[in-house]
Amino acid sequence: MQPVIGNEDVHGNTYGNIHGNSHGNIRRAFTATTLIAQDNNPKGEPEIIESIEMQTGIDPVYSIIWLHGLGADGHDFEPIVPELGLPQETPVRFIFPHAPFRPITANNGMNMRAWYDIVDLPIDADGVARGDRNGMERGDREGMEQSAQMVYRLIEQENQRGIATERIFLAGFSQGGAIALFAGLRLQSQLAGIIALSAYLPDETTLAAEKSIHNQSTPIFMGHGAQDPLIPLLIAMRGHLLLRELGYEVEWHTYQMPHSMHPNEIKDIANYLRFKIL
Repeated sequence: MQPVIGNEDVHGNTYGNIHGNSHGNIRRAFTATTLIAQDNNPKGEPEIIESIEMQTGIDPVYSIIWLHGLGADGHDFEPIVPELGLPQETPVRFIFPHAPFRPITANNGMNMRAWYDIVDLPIDADGVARGDRNGMERGDREGMEQSAQMVYRLIEQENQRGIATERIFLAGFSQGGAIALFAGLRLQSQLAGIIALSAYLPDETTLAAEKSIHNQSTPIFMGHGAQDPLIPLLIAMRGHLLLRELGYEVEWHTYQMPHSMHPNEIKDIANYLRFKIL
């Protein structure tokens, strides 16, 4: 099997190739190393979660935790902050964490930044259509749970900084979008919203039993490329329809693009966020 290379190698910077990297008046990004004590760590050593942070103003009142895709890192979506044009009177803190390095089965065991191991790419659309479990389950559950715990700790950090969970959005691209859905729909406190871009609904067979009542009404934005060769549109649509069947409010968009971002998608995300934070 030929190696399946990550998002940065396929598209360069996933977002940066579409728009320039000017940050305008946005406060410059800085690297934050979050030290979080783990209750189940017998040595008492803190976990280190490295991330990039940007703010649209002083004293943010909302936070957006944005997860990159396979093989990228937290820098991948820095350029999106000024492009969203969020209102200055409602400052927002963006947090772009770096996924840990781990061997990826679909990439011949190569170590790369990833939120969980993935067995194969592209995902088998025919297998999913047949209801083949192997076609639906393409990520390791343990890795997903570990990444979800990282997300929850970042949420706790924001709570400690004065941002309530109901003012925190989870967003992500590809693998990052899958984790935003996995973690957000199981979180035992309400989020402001969930944004899943070029992603799929992971471990969908367990969601009905594991979903949190607290995020049953959380608005979800899903955007996907009609020509996506890695996560076919059918896979994303399947997750979208299942979420609707389970009673979730989903704003669904498709774009004429491959596994990347589209300028119209940026506009739609901006509208979604403006409506939620004004």
